[in-house]
Amino acid sequence: MNKELPRSTLPAQSHNPMAEESFFSGYKIDSSYYDEMFKSSDEPHDHCRKLWEALDTMSHASITAMQERAERSFLQEGITFSVYEEEGAQERIIPIDLLPRILDAQTWDLIERGLRQRLKALNLFLADIYGPARILSDEILPTDLVYSRPQFRIQMRGVRVPHGTYVSLCGTDLVRTHDGFLVLEDNLRVPSGVSYMLANRRALKTSFRNLFRQHRVRSIENYGSLLRQTLTELAPPGILDPCIVLLTPGIYNSAFYEHMFLAREMGIELVQGKDLLVHNGFVYMRTTGGLQRVDVIYRRVDDDFLDPLAFRPDSQLGVPGLFYAYRLGNVVIANAPGTGVADDKSVYPYVPSMIRYYLNEEPLLGNVKTYLCREPDGLEYTLDNLEHLVVKMVGGSGGYGMLVGPHATPAERAAYAEEIRKNPANFVSQPTLNLSCAPCLTSRGAAPRHVDLRPFVLHGCETRLAPGAFCRVALTPGSLVVNSSQGGGGKDLWVLSP
Repeated sequence: MNKELPRSTLPAQSHNPMAEESFFSGYKIDSSYYDEMFKSSDEPHDHCRKLWEALDTMSHASITAMQERAERSFLQEGITFSVYEEEGAQERIIPIDLLPRILDAQTWDLIERGLRQRLKALNLFLADIYGPARILSDEILPTDLVYSRPQFRIQMRGVRVPHGTYVSLCGTDLVRTHDGFLVLEDNLRVPSGVSYMLANRRALKTSFRNLFRQHRVRSIENYGSLLRQTLTELAPPGILDPCIVLLTPGIYNSAFYEHMFLAREMGIELVQGKDLLVHNGFVYMRTTGGLQRVDVIYRRVDDDFLDPLAFRPDSQLGVPGLFYAYRLGNVVIANAPGTGVADDKSVYPYVPSMIRYYLNEEPLLGNVKTYLCREPDGLEYTLDNLEHLVVKMVGGSGGYGMLVGPHATPAERAAYAEEIRKNPANFVSQPTLNLSCAPCLTSRGAAPRHVDLRPFVLHGCETRLAPGAFCRVALTPGSLVVNSSQGGGGKDLWVLSP
């Protein structure tokens, strides 16, 4: 694995053209997009005014110096992710943009209530489809849609999970337009990004300590203890002080830095499959002092590779017999196997219906309009409007395999259309959204870049949210793709106290 130095968000420059001008003097607001800082030109939102005033009086050189210090801290701490390219895996320092994004208390309250509602319905859906499947017999969802998903695990039928918690950690991607916040997708299997949320906060808090206090930013520093508390609540009955481990695929996984980070934050062991064994229906960890029973596994290994006896027989990453011990209730796996069926992109359009069905409530956070290519009307509309749509593979992630129609060439759209026709059920399409913009640091001062938001919801005996998120930003001008693997970076999110 090759390791790259951070790709700074600041292009090389021979001089500073903004030396005598304010930091935001060149900031251009496009009314097509909601701006996270400004109501209009030179008029910030009320909750952003202090930050705007502070930054606008600082020199570009001093802000650039703080940006460079933050990038060096990421390099020194090894805050990395891996990108897979033709020449192999490239390990990179995740780009950071120094300028925070701010949400007021009222906005965060809506997000929190909406995410709690959504996760409750998703857990009820998973309990239902692996149990009585009432939502299918009542024809709220097509039966063949659920059972044909590769993430549906027939092995989970009849498995009892503690507190009905199939999903104990959810990372939901949110976007904002002029119409408000929408859910772009739910990440229910092995969601990543928590470490970047915490690393961004630590880097910015060092640079903006006074501003941080003045804004009364809510703390996220206790996230590790919240995650450990959640996992402790899921332990098998009678286990008051469970042995918890984080199961990683190993150093070549793209999120291995995060695995190390979270294990350290929680004070638990980081293990690979070879470190565990199953004996008499219990899971044990090999230690220098002998075998130690394991009660809870926070897994960052995909379903397929968890147990070669239950899933893929060629897996070298999992633990033979692990699923047997899990079915017996002698160990807890978080998130539970089979949760991926609920975050499949072709199941996503039905989540509002799940909320109405299970909770008898209207969704607090809406979905993005989605066309299913498995349906004739959806396929026809998608093929006829490729130049206006974003098309995704239903099991895709990381921005790979996605077509952004307005930014693609006619040849690229034609080639993608052929792939859709070969297997329509593998694709969904959505309108190209006018994602909100937030100020980012460039060589010429502040400039707008598109952003999204990934808050993290924890669920054990109760539901918890750290008042923050991994705010992803498309650092390339005009780009709508915020994924780190596609050139995106991260920002800190400041949630203000009421």
